[in-house]
Amino acid sequence: MADIAKLVDQLSELTVLEAADLAKALEEKWGVSAAAAVAVAGPAAGGGAAAPAAEEKTEFDVILTGDGGKKINVIKEVRAITGLGLGEAKALVESAPKAVKEGVNKDEAEKIKKQIEEAGGTVELK
Repeated sequence: MADIAKLVDQLSELTVLEAADLAKALEEKWGVSAAAAVAVAGPAAGGGAAAPAAEEKTEFDVILTGDGGKKINVIKEVRAITGLGLGEAKALVESAPKAVKEGVNKDEAEKIKKQIEEAGGTVELK
């Protein structure tokens, strides 16, 4: 049991972005979705199942799904949003669908989505 307690302590020290990366890695490794596991575990909790279902999602991932034929404009916006260099921003846009920002609040996610869509790109919030 000491190993489990130690693991819990280590996981408690992760940043939000590190925790998101860990969740993605586990999803890829085991072929499961963390969101589905939470949804399945919710009803098993008993009487409090209605409360978690009513909670609103507070963190979003902004996923670039395409450049809409205006790759240069979208690259410029991605650079401005992320602070990436030209090469990194170009690679991100060309490898769409790809996360532009992860773990951001709803207002920031909507703002980023609007910026990229005004530049001609397509965006999805998850």
